[in-house]
Amino acid sequence: MKPVALCLSLLIFLVTGCSDKPAADTPQAPKIEGSRLRFAANHPQLASLSATVALPVDGISVDLPAKLIWNEERTQRIYPAFAGRVTAIRADVGQQVRVGSALALLASPEFGQAQADAAKSSAEERRTQRNLERQRELFEVGIVSRKDLEQAESEAAQSRAEAARAAGKINLYGSSGAVNQQLAISSTISGMVVERNLNPGQELRPDQSGPGMPPAFVVSDPSTLWVQIDARESEADALAIGTPFQLLVPSLPKALDITGKVVAVSDFIDPTTRSIKVRGLVKNPDKILKAEMLASARIERQMEGGTLIPASAIFQKDGKHFAFVQTDAQSFERREIELSYEGPKQIVVSAGVAVGEKVVVENVLLLARLFQLSTEAQKVAADKK
Repeated sequence: MKPVALCLSLLIFLVTGCSDKPAADTPQAPKIEGSRLRFAANHPQLASLSATVALPVDGISVDLPAKLIWNEERTQRIYPAFAGRVTAIRADVGQQVRVGSALALLASPEFGQAQADAAKSSAEERRTQRNLERQRELFEVGIVSRKDLEQAESEAAQSRAEAARAAGKINLYGSSGAVNQQLAISSTISGMVVERNLNPGQELRPDQSGPGMPPAFVVSDPSTLWVQIDARESEADALAIGTPFQLLVPSLPKALDITGKVVAVSDFIDPTTRSIKVRGLVKNPDKILKAEMLASARIERQMEGGTLIPASAIFQKDGKHFAFVQTDAQSFERREIELSYEGPKQIVVSAGVAVGEKVVVENVLLLARLFQLSTEAQKVAADKK
């Protein structure tokens, strides 16, 4: 037996399974009729070849990988401004806080020094102000010169500016006038504590702040969340600011109708993933959505004509795309097709498959292999004649 015929018979044997029936019951190998592969009637291989009808298309649903993250416009990451030791924790994860709410207290000698500087500046301001008042009185009776008065005015202005600077520094962190070395870590927005990374007695330093370092607290308003979408290059023209999308979260019931809209689109393609970073916004009034949830963003992409078939129906050979069209119950025609859109689940074909025709969607590669082996077997048989 020739090698090609042997391979074809072995492939059919493996597909149909081992059998104790006599060799006479072995199914006849499929035959090539032009660009068609024709099976014998009741061939067991036919049961494994599933086909679906090609549909017209004017729009297509596209699912893109997405992840939920905090709305950074309503999120604050809080780092300590001074070194110190945590003496009390006033807020925990899940707690609602308001603007100015103290989240934790630190015993901070550095902050105590800032308080002392503010107190000294205030005392110096009062001293120079009293001196200015005396100089004015003396100038009015001609005891001191204008130069002395102007010098007193300059010193008073300088001390007033220094006192305002020192007071502003400690007031920025909600401190009173007393020198108590107590620094309150406070929130400057209203929201919920969504992250806490400190414990009582922990030593904190300002050099522990910055990228890559966990903040002491994260406060956010979870009533809205950002959706980080990774879009393929082929979807760039379908994603513009304001484009609506449906959010599908595998961990939540499918019946939930969660919608959002695109609020930002990057102007470059990630060189590693070859994707475009898109930011969406979704409302979360019931707080059922959580940051870091994985999801899919479904957008409706408009198409100008074409034929819609499943992505599993196509295969490649020599850099070209092909599909098998079922022409009758026993015959399958291999056709070269042209793609106008290629998605992970659906393909839009501009030529090669017509609306209403049936395309094979299961065991397509096996059918392609049978087609190749049958073609080679036919060629061998022709060469022998």
